[in-house]
Amino acid sequence: MPAPPAPARRAPRRRRPPACRPSGPAAPRPPPAGPARSRRAVRSGAERGRGGGAPREAAAGLAPRRRRTPLLRGLPTTRTIEENAPAGVSIYTFNVTGSPLSSGVVAIHPTIVNSNPLTEAFAIVPAGDLVYRVVTTGNPILDYETMPKCFDLQIFVEDTAGRTDLKTLTVQVADKNERPVFWGNMATQTVRIYVLEGTPPGLIYRVNATDPENGELKYSSLPESVPFQVLENGDIISRKKIDYEKDPHCYFLNITVTDPEGLNSTRTVNINIINIDDESPYFTTKQRIYRIPEEQSPGTVVANITAKDPDDEDSPSRLFYSIQSSDTYFSINPSTGVLQVTGRIDRDVLPLQLHPNISVIVRVEDSPHGGHSSEMEITVIIGDINDNPPECNPSTFRKEINENSTAGIVLLDLRNSCKDIDADPPNNLFRFTGLSGFGSNNFALESAESGRLVMAESIDLENPSNPGVEVYSLTVRVQDIASPNYSNTIYIYIRIKPVNEFFPVFSSLSYEFNVPEITKVGSSIGKVTASDADRPPSVITYSIIAGGGTKDYTNAFWINPINGDVKILARLDYETTQKHFFTVQASDQEKTATASVTVNVLEVNDEEPVCSPKFYSFQIPVSLAAGTNVNGFRIQCQDRDSDPRSFRYFIEEGNVNNHFTFSPVAGSNTSQLILASPFDYESGLDMKWIYRLRVYITDDNLLSAKNKATHLVKTGTVTLSIRVIPNPTTVTTTTPGFTVVTKRENLYLDSAWYVPFVTTLGSLLLLGLLGHLGVLLARWLCARCPPAPRADSTPLINTPDKKKPKKEVALEMIKLSTVFDGEARDPVTGKMYEFNTQSGARRWKKSNEPLQPTAAMQVMSSATGNSGQETDRAEVPIKKETSEKREEPREVARPSAGPSQAPGQDRVKVLKWKEEPEDRKLPSTAQQPRQ
Repeated sequence: MPAPPAPARRAPRRRRPPACRPSGPAAPRPPPAGPARSRRAVRSGAERGRGGGAPREAAAGLAPRRRRTPLLRGLPTTRTIEENAPAGVSIYTFNVTGSPLSSGVVAIHPTIVNSNPLTEAFAIVPAGDLVYRVVTTGNPILDYETMPKCFDLQIFVEDTAGRTDLKTLTVQVADKNERPVFWGNMATQTVRIYVLEGTPPGLIYRVNATDPENGELKYSSLPESVPFQVLENGDIISRKKIDYEKDPHCYFLNITVTDPEGLNSTRTVNINIINIDDESPYFTTKQRIYRIPEEQSPGTVVANITAKDPDDEDSPSRLFYSIQSSDTYFSINPSTGVLQVTGRIDRDVLPLQLHPNISVIVRVEDSPHGGHSSEMEITVIIGDINDNPPECNPSTFRKEINENSTAGIVLLDLRNSCKDIDADPPNNLFRFTGLSGFGSNNFALESAESGRLVMAESIDLENPSNPGVEVYSLTVRVQDIASPNYSNTIYIYIRIKPVNEFFPVFSSLSYEFNVPEITKVGSSIGKVTASDADRPPSVITYSIIAGGGTKDYTNAFWINPINGDVKILARLDYETTQKHFFTVQASDQEKTATASVTVNVLEVNDEEPVCSPKFYSFQIPVSLAAGTNVNGFRIQCQDRDSDPRSFRYFIEEGNVNNHFTFSPVAGSNTSQLILASPFDYESGLDMKWIYRLRVYITDDNLLSAKNKATHLVKTGTVTLSIRVIPNPTTVTTTTPGFTVVTKRENLYLDSAWYVPFVTTLGSLLLLGLLGHLGVLLARWLCARCPPAPRADSTPLINTPDKKKPKKEVALEMIKLSTVFDGEARDPVTGKMYEFNTQSGARRWKKSNEPLQPTAAMQVMSSATGNSGQETDRAEVPIKKETSEKREEPREVARPSAGPSQAPGQDRVKVLKWKEEPEDRKLPSTAQQPRQ
């Protein structure tokens, strides 16, 4: 038999090297960060270890286990590296020992599969045959102050035989002293500082720097000859007041900051001095008075102002000129000091008209905004020129004079309305010349200097030799005396006002108009005309001063006040008035004339036939014989403007099968309704039982066919409702007969609107009166029969000293015996109650009490006072009830009188008189029986 296999030895449990605790809070262990192949290799090696160990464990008692040789030599271990180490710095070198089965070949090179805390600052690089180094990657750079102080790196390796090993390398970060670091702009560049000239000694800048190890820093500066120094806290101060004209304009200061161990950093500060003006400029121009004429164009140079600044003796002065006075005529160039005209200078208007001297205050400054300055006042005298023509206000004159005005009268004084606004003579002197225009020979100028216009000769408008001009248009020229002789034109309009010398005259002393009575309201019926001999013709207005009224209208006619057109304002009626008379007046606002007007109303057939009855309803038997006057119906018509023989009757609508006709059909104002043909319902010829006939009555019977087309024809209407009564189905031996039912309806005309209105208003007033009487009756009953008082009510105020009237009380007592023959449970309270099936009376059932009759009492009291006899009825129980009885729902004894009284009831009547105050009332219990 073969020898049994040696028992496999249990591999010793690996112990993880103690990991250093990071400076920050403990972070959870992250998952392995190695490549996927490494993780699979670790997992496969572990599975092989577990799978291979199972049979050996089964034979653990047969042979001792073998010790596994580790692949990673020199691990676990701990190493230290300084912070800020660059990439590629070696931290630790270790070897990989291959197993005999793998022939020293590594399948998976050593790999960092996990780190605690997680980082990518480390990597493993080969350093020879099976020799590897752990180096820094530089991403990120290790920093003792901001990063963890310790890292645990888990290194994994696997050979070709499938053996694996996992060891830990602990890397500790060592602190290293670092140079101080400047903050702000000084960290990257030279800082420029600008200091104004004349700044008093004190702080001008503050340097900020920090030590990564939080050590105390010290500041120093070089060179020491400059008027600046840095304090130990980093403040740069100036030691004196610097003068730009005497001291250097720029300084360089080296600032050094040193930590406690002597490491330092240095930066340069450039201090620049800014010059300021401390001297006032002065004017070099000596002239102070200038003269220019008015109306100079903008941009005209008046003066050239110059100045000098003592601060700029070695270079051109940078001065700024301005005008300080509120002057709108001049401006000054701010750089050159040239004073020039900017606005219009008019010597002829205020204030230059009275004060032609313009004062200008010029200021020179060495800075555009403040600084040192000086001022100088110059005077500009404005001279007058003849630059304005004479002006007349108004330049157009309108004058009105009556015709036949005498010659020589003064019409206008032109000089009072004209002037020349030039300031000085002779520029402001003028004269009048050149009177012209149509009809100017009728007018003249008195003199060229005076400017008065006078009437040369009289003008008569009615004179045939007069040209008929109503308005004369004249022109006069007003001209300067001085050169260049400006001038203007004056326009004069003289209207000759006509004088009303003649009366208006109508074309006829009387007018007569024929108007048909059907002429529409507002139509023109004629025209009156009037005129007068005045020239130009006067405006004549027309009016009606008398007559023209009717019995219904005060003014039946209207005349157009402008053209004399006469119109009617109301309808004319020949049957009422055949002629109208009125008087018209023509007026030219001063003189008047009158004429008479006669209006003849022409008769026209404008009235409709009016028939009676307007509407009629009746019934006829179906067996009515043809040729019979239907129900004795007769229609009678009349027309105010037509002969009784002019009526013609015909049925327009509803005459089915032409059963009905009128006799006579024309030539009379009275006609009968005749049944023209009998009814035939049996054969189906007639189907309609109710006939609504619409009868038309015209007044054209006496007109020929030719005249009917041209004359006005009026038509009246009558509506008839006929019901045909069929024969009875039962044959009787009595004499045949029928019943005629006449239906009458009240039809109100549109003009009788007041009938339903008055009826409705009267009904409403009657209803209101009845309601008011009902309210008064209810109040009287309430006053006579006050409600029954409660038994336990007491007077609010007791007045024992006042005597009360006595009351007479009569009590009527009824004894009732009610049998409760049923019981049930109340759905709300859950209690049992008894009830009477006949009367519906109920009561609560007492415990251990059988059904039995109970007695109830009803007391009725009547009281009579001194003022009359009044009756109060109140239901009062005889005995006092318990609190439980007061809560019974509707325990009522219903008394009945006569035969309906229940058996066993006794009626007892007790009459008592009791004296007590009037305000005392009968006592009552808290709960009374309800009926």
